[in-house]
Amino acid sequence: MKTINKTICLILMMVMGMSLQAQNNNRDLVEVQVDGLGCPFCAYGLEKKFKEFKGIDDIAIDIETGDFSFTYPTEKTISMKAVLDQVIRAGYTPNEAKITRANGAVVTTKSVEESKTIDMEEVSFYVNGTCGMCKSRIEKTLLGLDGLAVAEWDKEKKEVTVFHDPKRLSVEQMQQSLLAVGHDTDDDMATDKAYKNLPPCCKYKREVK
Repeated sequence: MKTINKTICLILMMVMGMSLQAQNNNRDLVEVQVDGLGCPFCAYGLEKKFKEFKGIDDIAIDIETGDFSFTYPTEKTISMKAVLDQVIRAGYTPNEAKITRANGAVVTTKSVEESKTIDMEEVSFYVNGTCGMCKSRIEKTLLGLDGLAVAEWDKEKKEVTVFHDPKRLSVEQMQQSLLAVGHDTDDDMATDKAYKNLPPCCKYKREVK
């Protein structure tokens, strides 16, 4: 009987561990070094301001070092700009920051600044989509390409803005990668098969080219 109980406990622990890992795999980790946190009240104010981001969790603040971290649902694809702006709105100064996406991609303040140098070119183009899941798919697809530093899709404009190295990655290559996952661009339409593979909530209204 004891052996059976131990086996059941082990199985339950494994299931719980897998569940926890699945949850972590669906969340981005955000880390920011914040200037101006002098007391617990300051930390409370910062935390309260960031709780305006629905879905935030695992908040941790070290007053002495100014290290602030939290996790956020990956499907919402929080941007570096949104993080830094929120720190400023809370009344503090953001320094170094890093976002580790659930898929392993990493965005830092340094990489964002480097993307604005002469080696990188800013380009915007139309990409059809309809929801937060579309946003996540579009941005993750592009961020997985070599030669691209930043990708942000605007749901209202149906437009993605990227910083890329034109010598390593062309706009056409970016568009082809998006067509492959089911998203029409301003130059072409995804195949019917790719479009049908999208989840029901992502099936946007297609425009005839």
